[in-house]
Amino acid sequence: MVRSIILLNHLPEYVSDIESKVEGVLVKDQTLISDKNMQNNLEQKGYGEIIKKNFFLKPFESLYLLYVDKLKLTRASQQINFDSMMQECIKFDNDILTKFLIYRDLRTKGYIAKDGFGFGSDFRVYERGQFGEKAAKYVVFGLSEGKREKMGLLQKQIEQITKMGKEPVIAVIERRGEVIYYKISRIKFLENKDQSALSPIEF
Repeated sequence: MVRSIILLNHLPEYVSDIESKVEGVLVKDQTLISDKNMQNNLEQKGYGEIIKKNFFLKPFESLYLLYVDKLKLTRASQQINFDSMMQECIKFDNDILTKFLIYRDLRTKGYIAKDGFGFGSDFRVYERGQFGEKAAKYVVFGLSEGKREKMGLLQKQIEQITKMGKEPVIAVIERRGEVIYYKISRIKFLENKDQSALSPIEF
């Protein structure tokens, strides 16, 4: 039993789904949103989560909203821009740039993405129009071009995702920041059963 890798087609981009600018306060690397109307609007669009009765945006969500100029972020009355937020997030997460690039790409293509299951730079990704109605269909996890990954660990992650009933998708980030997706599917060969299916990916 081996796996083949099928390149997913890129889908057309669209404008941000947040109409008015959101206001938040930076707490460590997360954004606290206090306004109830803003909370409801963000939650309906698939942003943020409630932690101990407070509504927070994840770091990659904050970076995306800063990037599309839909977030006014402050700390101690000082406004935080995208670059400052990125530097702050790196202190807590070395993979935040990878997460941001994947999240930005998914969002601009119309997909809602939430935190994954702890496989690294991974996201639960919902089919368009199904957020809040059905469970996430995909688990997308990122690989940066030129970065070495252990094939055994990668295979184990794919197996675990498949057992969850999700479709595993590899997001490869090229040096220019472009994201290319590879969908993993099972194929049974009569011979050469030990052949690696990940060889078509070039880093």
